[in-house]
Amino acid sequence: MAALSIGYQIHFHFNPPNLLPLPTKFSSLSFTAKHPLRWHHIGCPKICAPPAVSVMAFGSREVLPPALDSSSEPPAIFDGTPKLYISYTCPYAQRTWIARNYKGLQEKIKLVPIDLKNRPDWYKEKVYPANKVPSLEHNNEVKGESMDLIRYINSNFEGPSLFPDDPSKREFAEEMFSHFDSFYKAVISSFKEDTVNDAIAAFDSIETALSKFVDGPFFLGTFSLVDIAYAPFIERFQPFLLDVKNFDIATGRSKLAAWIEEMNQIEAYTVTKRDPKELLESYKKRFLSQV
Repeated sequence: MAALSIGYQIHFHFNPPNLLPLPTKFSSLSFTAKHPLRWHHIGCPKICAPPAVSVMAFGSREVLPPALDSSSEPPAIFDGTPKLYISYTCPYAQRTWIARNYKGLQEKIKLVPIDLKNRPDWYKEKVYPANKVPSLEHNNEVKGESMDLIRYINSNFEGPSLFPDDPSKREFAEEMFSHFDSFYKAVISSFKEDTVNDAIAAFDSIETALSKFVDGPFFLGTFSLVDIAYAPFIERFQPFLLDVKNFDIATGRSKLAAWIEEMNQIEAYTVTKRDPKELLESYKKRFLSQV
């Protein structure tokens, strides 16, 4: 069993909202399993009621297994243990990895990384004939396609929901899922051209989308499958556009800048991130050789 530590996301709900002076600095924050959260803050002349707090735990900092290659033996297939087949370098697979992590399924869904440059034959022959990642083995079936899988993981496993109940937010989520392909194609086209006009328009559309709901910094206000769908790709686009095209995607886009900052506070995502220098070199080899 993989070694595991537990991280916590703590959400404060102040009522009334003007109870605390702004900005408020917290000098300490602590809780145990047996006692309620204790808190102190600095600079308030009043004796304030403590905020309501919700705590969401999720597993993090796994000891990640090595990627399996053509010389590796297959895992026990269809043994009743759900398995998520990924590549550590693939943004599509990263989507499913983030969803698994955020729902706290590190002990429920086994991570099986595949070396895409030296794939084992058994993966295609015994697991997933499409021979792509990600794929998910669950209930004696193997499913693929990252957008389908993040929905499936959200709906078929325990853990916090990554899709809202609000009909307007659900409708907008579907719009953003449909928009992804045109966003991706526009950015990639700028990789291959002298101008970045297409990328500018693409990230302007993201800035507009992030302005839709005001109850949080994410696409649907709160963190959701939409953020998971876009994050691995923006993670890769940002360093390439800055280094090669001298285009900072966050400049003049305050919503996007805030979204990137908030994403980097979510451990379920940050543990899946690659070194930006590694991503940059990978994209240079992939795209500059085509110019």
